[in-house]
Amino acid sequence: MEQQPEDLRGMSPEEARDYILGHLSTLKLTEKQKEELRQEREKWEKRMSLAESLGQPDLVEEARKKRDEVLQKETQLQAEIDTLKTQIQQMQRQLPALKARERSIDTDLLEQELLMTTGHLPGEEEGTATERALSALEKEQAAQAALEELKKKMQNPQNPS
Repeated sequence: MEQQPEDLRGMSPEEARDYILGHLSTLKLTEKQKEELRQEREKWEKRMSLAESLGQPDLVEEARKKRDEVLQKETQLQAEIDTLKTQIQQMQRQLPALKARERSIDTDLLEQELLMTTGHLPGEEEGTATERALSALEKEQAAQAALEELKKKMQNPQNPS
């Protein structure tokens, strides 16, 4: 399947921006060409009117042919301009998704970086989880021992330790 010109998949946001800028440049050049053709068409229309006013039917016909040629080119350029504008709009709508894809967080990578920051090596996750569980048990046991000690003191208030 052939990739459409307005399909930005596989491009980085920078590449996509450059690609869109290329299309915008083409659009501006095409619009300039169309303006030049419009001016030329108007020139031939004035010549047609002049030839009609002077009663020169053969010159009127020649001027009409030239005007029609220019008008056809102008129409083709307008279609090209419309296509370019549509493509540019479609591409601009894709830019936020490209930027978001670039910003997305790789959770596995983040976890590995956090482990390395805390002094653990990648692959030691199981040991880390076990270490955390044992540490929690030790804290719970120490809390239980402190609670038992407090209960004993409360039962025997005259025997302070």
